[in-house]
Amino acid sequence: MDKFWESLGGKLAERWLSVAAPALMFWLGGLLMWMIGRGGPAALRQPLTDLAKLPVGSQLIGLVVVLLGVAASGWIVTQLVNPVLRFLQGYGPLWRPVRTRLVKRAQTKFDEIGSEFAALAPAVLLTPDSATPQQRAAYVRLTRRQRRLPGPGRFMPTAIGNTLRAAESHPIDKYGLDVVTVWPHLWLLLPDVVRTEVAAARARLNAGVAAGIWGVLFTGFAPWSVWAVPTGLITMIGCYLVWLPGRTEAYADLVQSAIDLYRRALYEQLRWPMPGNPAEERASGRLLSSYLSRGLSGSTPTFVASSSE
Repeated sequence: MDKFWESLGGKLAERWLSVAAPALMFWLGGLLMWMIGRGGPAALRQPLTDLAKLPVGSQLIGLVVVLLGVAASGWIVTQLVNPVLRFLQGYGPLWRPVRTRLVKRAQTKFDEIGSEFAALAPAVLLTPDSATPQQRAAYVRLTRRQRRLPGPGRFMPTAIGNTLRAAESHPIDKYGLDVVTVWPHLWLLLPDVVRTEVAAARARLNAGVAAGIWGVLFTGFAPWSVWAVPTGLITMIGCYLVWLPGRTEAYADLVQSAIDLYRRALYEQLRWPMPGNPAEERASGRLLSSYLSRGLSGSTPTFVASSSE
């Protein structure tokens, strides 16, 4: 689904403020590092004096050049967000040496959670009145952890990758719907408020990735001040360990919820017969995904009249 959001985000990137504001903070931070390396605010005195001697036209041209440079650096970072996010998910050749070990660790974690859940579920589901608060709390915790793992054969080497892969794969297990295939179609059918919430969650996720990129780039100011290195590394590590997990989970939850609640609109708009039970729905969803992806031949299924006809 990254290509979908990349095409959508390209329009949002045209807004100068959303692109330039983080870049402006980055360059102001770089100016601060330069000042620290040159002895403090007094280092600006001579450059400002030289600037004041220039004609007004030259000053305006210099200001425009600076603003364009700031905006250009912000635009470049926005273009890096999707490739970096894919890397953080675990895609790419750089993961090859450790991918097998990390995927195996995710498989082990999945199996352990499944065993704990299987042992705990009867006490919570079959005899809820006698379940202890600790058992109920453990049940909620295990359910939440299961929601963040995609299942056998689909594991990724990182937690972020598993969370996003789970958002894509759980609808296949529940409804037979391939999210990568049906999401662009479903997106056009979602109410405006839902699309706004999902797009905002994706924008927050992208902003977290961009903040980590800015953190890495900030270490480039090290020749002026050694403080640039810990500042940049703390920003990068904080984004990956603190900021991104929550934003990834929020976005994944909204994607799954949108499919849970509005998949019926997809069936109706395509005049696809509604399944009558979960087993039928999984089979029908797989067929519908194939229809949207490659098309079908033959006389099944028989289209039904939409509610507006």
